[in-house]
Amino acid sequence: MIYNTLGKTGLEVSRLGFGTMRLPTKNDNADIDKKEASEMLEYGIENGINIIDTAYPYHAPGLGGSGESEKFLGEFLSENSLRDEIILQTKSPSWAIEEKSDFECYLNRQLEKLQTDYIDIYLLHSLTVPDWNKVKNLDVLDFLDDCLSSGKVKHVGFSSHIEVDYLIEILDEYPKWEVVLTQMNYLDEYYQSGVMGLNYLKDINVGSMIMEPLRGGRLVQNIPKEIQALWDSAEVKRTPVEWALQYLWNRDDVDCVLSGMTSLSQVKENIELASKTDVISPNDGELIREVARTYRTFIGNRCTRCGYCMPCPHGVDIINCLSEYNIAHMMGDPKASAMQYFSLIDDDSRADSCVDCKECLPFCTQMLNIPEELEKVHEYFGDEFDHF
Repeated sequence: MIYNTLGKTGLEVSRLGFGTMRLPTKNDNADIDKKEASEMLEYGIENGINIIDTAYPYHAPGLGGSGESEKFLGEFLSENSLRDEIILQTKSPSWAIEEKSDFECYLNRQLEKLQTDYIDIYLLHSLTVPDWNKVKNLDVLDFLDDCLSSGKVKHVGFSSHIEVDYLIEILDEYPKWEVVLTQMNYLDEYYQSGVMGLNYLKDINVGSMIMEPLRGGRLVQNIPKEIQALWDSAEVKRTPVEWALQYLWNRDDVDCVLSGMTSLSQVKENIELASKTDVISPNDGELIREVARTYRTFIGNRCTRCGYCMPCPHGVDIINCLSEYNIAHMMGDPKASAMQYFSLIDDDSRADSCVDCKECLPFCTQMLNIPEELEKVHEYFGDEFDHF
């Protein structure tokens, strides 16, 4: 296993981290297959993975609520006496915080579920701009100071799905941030905070962790024939998983890539890849860019996210509705973006809130019939999240 220094934390972390959002299950998302999941974690730790990531809602029956991931992980680490052998990372459910006391309440609940008296890395989970403004007004920075001084938390940070300007704004407001978790893969270089966010994190020496390296598995499943033909043309032959992971590990602004593995075979494959040096050549880099360009030809509409259609007088988040639709359309499956569509876009800002007023039409640089496109988005994703 290859290890990197996680920014100014000074922690030496395996460049492959074990994400516990997609553990194997039996009957439903909350019913973790404990035997298989334990075998996966045991193998991963024995073979060099030293950081495990979880969160309050992981493996809940639906979006939000208390999930089973933390509880399972606490039991596993306790039964196998492995707590002090790994770097444990979990997250505060920022969207659920309504008053100051909630911060401490959730943290104590998580410590209990995880059967530990300290968390190595504690992140504010999936920060959006409204959630950041809310928790900031509830003195979240004082709470983080208290976490650090009490020893309940060793290092603090946040995860986010926001644009780079907002990422930088949050980073600049608190000098004690040490870790940031953002979404990144070769298709998402300019999606959300993207490569510009990674560059800024490197500049200020904040540890950079990556989620969705395979876009929820969509970059390695049901690959279109046009994409496979490009991979087959490479001088150095790699599997789609290798291309996606090595693209990230070859970046000097990525410290750790979290993978939400669902089987022991995936754990073994990813560890093998993470344990060898594989250089992405300039020709390889151009091939990856060509693959990304080809994927983008499969989009559902021509939205360029210029923003001229915003703000919608009725509160529809037009840009993100169309963006998530386009990304899911590229991947050929609503699951590719369904979770982000339903969790990051407010109920009253989704596509079905469009009233067909047509006030946006004169401003679209691509001359899209935006109300018609929003209707397609609604038909594609449905009324509620049921994509587990």
